[in-house]
Amino acid sequence: MPEIAAPAITKPRRPNIIARMFRALRLPMNDPFAVAGLLIYLVFVVVAVFADQIATHDPTEILYTPAYDLAADLRPGQDDFLMGTTSLGRDIFSQLVYGSRSALLIGITAAFMVALIGSVIGLVAGYFGRWVDAILMRLADIAFGIPFLPFVIVLAAFLRPSIWNVVIAMALVLWRDTARVIRSQVLTLRTRGYVEAARVAGSSDVKIILRHIAPNILPLSFLYGSIAIGWAILTEASISFLGFGDPNSISWGYMLQDAFASQALAKQAFYWFVPPGICIILVVSAGFFITRGYENILFPKLSR
Repeated sequence: MPEIAAPAITKPRRPNIIARMFRALRLPMNDPFAVAGLLIYLVFVVVAVFADQIATHDPTEILYTPAYDLAADLRPGQDDFLMGTTSLGRDIFSQLVYGSRSALLIGITAAFMVALIGSVIGLVAGYFGRWVDAILMRLADIAFGIPFLPFVIVLAAFLRPSIWNVVIAMALVLWRDTARVIRSQVLTLRTRGYVEAARVAGSSDVKIILRHIAPNILPLSFLYGSIAIGWAILTEASISFLGFGDPNSISWGYMLQDAFASQALAKQAFYWFVPPGICIILVVSAGFFITRGYENILFPKLSR
């Protein structure tokens, strides 16, 4: 009798690690808060990218008009100045537009560093445990003991004033919160059945971390990254307001410091300091809205 060939057994195709990570980072589009936060971010990203086309003047140029020797203290709408000018004759609208570039550059870079460092430390500490966990968590305890804003001010005093001081400070200090939460999550994930099965099958520790654990903690990393964007923008505004920011960089914090030094409130020049304040509030609120959407994914009981 002719032999009947056994049917070939094909293993089901498993999505690669990149696809799993992108799927883990999907935005909760059914949540109105997350959608609102995403739309706010998109508006500011568009403004930052096309700032050269949107701005009507050079934000650092002292503007002169035919009617005045110096375009100072002009109310909004006069002489084609949409939001008026500063006491030195600089266009407020153009400063506001270019300030979005500094805000998003600082916010996105700092958020990426905080999420990356915190996630890596949390993954390593939670997975390996023992002395590795003890050393990394003691470093986190030290980071928790450092007051953040004074640390940024001291860093700015030793280094040249720059917007990157905020990024460096956040990378050195604010990874602690992300690392703690990621570690707690990894402690539960490493005992799951599929992780034990992969370990018994001979998978290396690096492969288990990247393939089975990392995709499951990415939503948490993205959540804390969204929070870090707001922290970074608030910190930059704070140190600029205190006079430790980069004087050559136009930012919303720089605008508030300039308005304060020029006594804009006493002059009732609300058109000068209210717009950058509103922009800071919107961007920070957008990060909070997105985290609300991810909370419903990570903790479904909260939506009940």
